[in-house]
Amino acid sequence: MNPMQQVRLEKITLNIGAGKDQTRLEKGVKLIKALTGIEPMKTITQKRIPAWGLRPGLPIGCKVTLRKEPATKLLKRLLGAKGMKLLEQQFDNKGNVSFGIHEYIDIPDAAYLPEIGVMGLQVCVSLEKPGYRIKRRRIRPTAIPSKHQVTKKEAMQFMHDAFSVTVEGAA
Repeated sequence: MNPMQQVRLEKITLNIGAGKDQTRLEKGVKLIKALTGIEPMKTITQKRIPAWGLRPGLPIGCKVTLRKEPATKLLKRLLGAKGMKLLEQQFDNKGNVSFGIHEYIDIPDAAYLPEIGVMGLQVCVSLEKPGYRIKRRRIRPTAIPSKHQVTKKEAMQFMHDAFSVTVEGAA
């Protein structure tokens, strides 16, 4: 197989949305720091939504992005919380996978922390092929050609081969 067509893990992003509840946000920050060892970034609202009590500049969640070896190690643990099974609907047509973990205590080797309680998080996995840099480069960025993009089928095959994940609902 052409080495430029090999799918690889670009990054994983852990996200916890807390809304306007600041105590839940602080618990989310502690949880992500406990799982990854990295201080997460707080996400800030840009819009005013009076019905939800949101105004610009209000922190409403936290996230952290991991790449390379730390991302691979953590992803294996996070997939263990899902029983190494994902649904076909959790894959999109651009090579991304998203799934939620309802309780962090389902993650192998994650100890229960009484100051956090029971809390869940969202995991987003981005896959790419070599050459995706042309999309992000500073001088003359270019779109990725459709024949070089990661398809849903390739993403499911990569997750099966690299992490022994069973995809349910796939034909």
